[in-house]
Amino acid sequence: MLKETRELEETLVFYYIIALIIIALDQWTKWLVATKMELGDSITVIEDFFYITSHRNSGAAWGILEGQMAFFYIITTAVIVGIIYFIQKGAKGKLLYGVSLGLILGGAIGNFIDRIRHQYVVDFVNTYIFNYDFPIFNIADSSLVIGVILLIIVMLKEEKAAKKEKENGKKGTYHSE
Repeated sequence: MLKETRELEETLVFYYIIALIIIALDQWTKWLVATKMELGDSITVIEDFFYITSHRNSGAAWGILEGQMAFFYIITTAVIVGIIYFIQKGAKGKLLYGVSLGLILGGAIGNFIDRIRHQYVVDFVNTYIFNYDFPIFNIADSSLVIGVILLIIVMLKEEKAAKKEKENGKKGTYHSE
């Protein structure tokens, strides 16, 4: 019993380590861009596809809700508390679920740090996909998107397992991860 408890705690710590790695990588890359590039400077990585561009965003994705810092503080605090709750209560033994929550937590905190420190988020990943100039983003944004995609996959898998359980008439006997 003690060994199982320790293993579950170590699993939860793994999810927080993922978040810490994302936060550290996000803040380091933002620091590099903010200190080594002027606002608006751009470095070509892959012509017509990928650039490092120094940009600031005082809103959310695509600049929506620009300047609404109080709103972002409240929402982000609620998201962080909620993610920690779900990691503690629901991620034990569910690797993909826990990883998705760790990625979301790291991304949320990474951008939250910027909003508290600067009143804006440092963005720098500038891509052109099929000639569309995608909005500039950062590591935290990428982590959030990947985490949400993984969370959707988890939810679809659980829905499929629940449907299979119902079809087989074995309620309570088939459990997915």
